[in-house]
Amino acid sequence: MTDPKLNADQIVEAVEILSRRIYERFPQSGLYQVSRQLIAVSQEAKERANWIARPILILRLGTGLLIFVLIIGTLLPIVAFGLPNEMPAFMEFITVLEAGINDVIFIAAGIFFLVTLEARIKRGRAMDALHGLRVMAHIIDTHQLNKDPERVLHRGELTPSTPIINMTAFELSRYLDYCSEMLSFTGKIAAIYAQELSDSVVTSSVTEIEMLTSGISRKIWQKLMILHTLDSQLKLNQDTPLKVKPG
Repeated sequence: MTDPKLNADQIVEAVEILSRRIYERFPQSGLYQVSRQLIAVSQEAKERANWIARPILILRLGTGLLIFVLIIGTLLPIVAFGLPNEMPAFMEFITVLEAGINDVIFIAAGIFFLVTLEARIKRGRAMDALHGLRVMAHIIDTHQLNKDPERVLHRGELTPSTPIINMTAFELSRYLDYCSEMLSFTGKIAAIYAQELSDSVVTSSVTEIEMLTSGISRKIWQKLMILHTLDSQLKLNQDTPLKVKPG
């Protein structure tokens, strides 16, 4: 049984469909432009994830060759020197061996550096992309930040500095839904990197992005609940006839 995996192609297709839906309802909005950026980010994530999943053959070949040279360069003098039979020569051999052990430690550190070089290169590219996704989540947040449901339902007077929202309650509901969907896709795009690269730093960063997008989505959900509650109350008040007491 194969492990379940996120399909990057399907995520890109879903983001493109979401962008079309936003355009069809809000063609001149800044949110549509952000959705186009999200499409580009999702396509880049698919390409980077494919690159991360493939081994860097040239780097692996060069690393293997360098490790081989280091090992041969360390063992060859020891083999050539041989184990001495006389005590003075033996003491000299011990001195040389002690110095050789220190060299072996440094060589082992160098080998570890070479072996982990590929993983660190891939981690760096993944972290750059994840930083961009974190910024994307904050950009989406700025677009929903001033969308106050009470202003759409015209509750209270507006001050001169109050942002104007030219939307109906239904349109605002759809706008907030689109923001929530974009945040969800942002988290899914981040998860693609964790799926292809088993690295604790990358996994931790992806978890932070998912927590960030979930937190913003909760704020949007609260706005939607307020919007639906106020809208229902407004309709109820409009539909309820006035009761006039007999005078």
